[in-house]
Amino acid sequence: MNTPFLSAWLFEHAERTPAASAVATPLVRLSYGELAARVRALAGHLATSGVSVGDRVLVALPTHAAAAVSSLAVDAVGACSVEVNRDWGASSFGSIVEQTAVRHAIVAGRDARAWGEVAARFTMDRFWVVHPSKPAEAMVSTLGRPCTWIGTDGAVDPALGDPPPPSEPTGRRPQDPAVILYTSGSTGRPRGVVQTSANIAANTRSIVEYLALGPADRMMSILPIYYCYGRSLLQTHLFVGGSVFLDDRFMYPRVVVEAIGTEGCTGFAGVPMTYEVLRRQVDVRSIPKPRLRYLMQAGGPMAPDTIRWVREAFHPARLFVMYGQTEATARLSYLPPERGEDKHGSIGIAIPGVELRVVDETGRELPRGETGHLVARGGNVTPGYLDEPEETAAILHDGWLWTGDLAWRDADGFFFHAGRAKEILKISGHRVSPVEIEQAIARHPEVIEAAVVGVRSELQGDEAVAFVVRRGGSELDEVAVRRFCREGMPPFKVPARVVFVEALPRNESGKLLRGELAVRLAETERKA
Repeated sequence: MNTPFLSAWLFEHAERTPAASAVATPLVRLSYGELAARVRALAGHLATSGVSVGDRVLVALPTHAAAAVSSLAVDAVGACSVEVNRDWGASSFGSIVEQTAVRHAIVAGRDARAWGEVAARFTMDRFWVVHPSKPAEAMVSTLGRPCTWIGTDGAVDPALGDPPPPSEPTGRRPQDPAVILYTSGSTGRPRGVVQTSANIAANTRSIVEYLALGPADRMMSILPIYYCYGRSLLQTHLFVGGSVFLDDRFMYPRVVVEAIGTEGCTGFAGVPMTYEVLRRQVDVRSIPKPRLRYLMQAGGPMAPDTIRWVREAFHPARLFVMYGQTEATARLSYLPPERGEDKHGSIGIAIPGVELRVVDETGRELPRGETGHLVARGGNVTPGYLDEPEETAAILHDGWLWTGDLAWRDADGFFFHAGRAKEILKISGHRVSPVEIEQAIARHPEVIEAAVVGVRSELQGDEAVAFVVRRGGSELDEVAVRRFCREGMPPFKVPARVVFVEALPRNESGKLLRGELAVRLAETERKA
């Protein structure tokens, strides 16, 4: 497809194969023809209500069919969707509404109270309310603005009748913002990452190429669409005419694995915690998955032992270990499955159309084997953060995205992640990556996962404190962990302290909240 616009991919496949499956959930099934009809209807109503090219429309929905319909409809009128995690609450909603100046928001009916608080503070024209049934007058009153009902299948209130079909957006350009996704920056404050239609098209084509996706592919997606990883699953499959099964039932992991088989899914994507949960709770080998051909892992480093378990438990499906970030639309690198053993621990090679380098502080490329800053260049790289010129200037230099990560490259050109640049510890004069210590601890057979944070030490500068999650029934103690570390690392890398916890704190997309561990540690020391 030559067009860079997401909704155009949908409409083209709807013309060619209207009966083919496009988006489904446990309760809703939409073919390409049905999905296109719902998107056109909502787009028509949006246009009639005054939404036009370049406007912003906020979308804060659970993972169901209406979320896909809403994002596609916003794109179909040439507007920019502002995708928000609906669990953030009124305070964060208000900050985002203030920054983006949105006047229309597509929200879940169950969140009416929070959005009513926002509407009382900011000028908004209309709420588009996704709810299983038409909202009661009490809900409309709580929101305090004109409301239009959308069913969870993405169908607009039939009482409104058919709107005029949306006209082809004029004046829309590939380099204009298509979506704004919010992500936590180094300060923990959510920042709006701008992604253009050109960014999305470039990253989509790259992912489709290395995964060899086609119309027969069907993705099991448990990841929300407001998360760049989850959004990329929808985009790539709509691009090739494939389908996506959106499943929000991962609190019952066996149900999801069974659905991979019964729904004929060819792909499954998760973050490290996804696979840890499956490893602990599900006998994956006993559940038929006849069409599953590949799995994807991103969202942070996964324990080496868990990687090996995934490869064995899901065999013959192939595991793609990947690396990326919202500022790169989704993906930057991938480890080809056939190199999984000999390049164990690597984040792989650059995806098609992307350049990766390891550089020093001045941007000079470093020799292979040396650790430095990982930078990237390609059509998928964001033009910047919304209304954050200083933060944008901090990550974009001469066309290169400074990822904030450290890495090194081996003799064969494979990259290895060495931690976040701002998380590097300086212990007794040595620069030490927390990730290196975490991976070493995770090799212990009685450890599920580990996280390392640094605390100030008068003698050493920093000292490493390891938070460790033990396997059930294990009696592993601090002495044993430190002894295990000394067997494979120099003394200065051995954690000074080991704290055992039931689980590591993570955000809704599975990302480790290392800062929260540091806060816990500080509070414990203050009370001691």
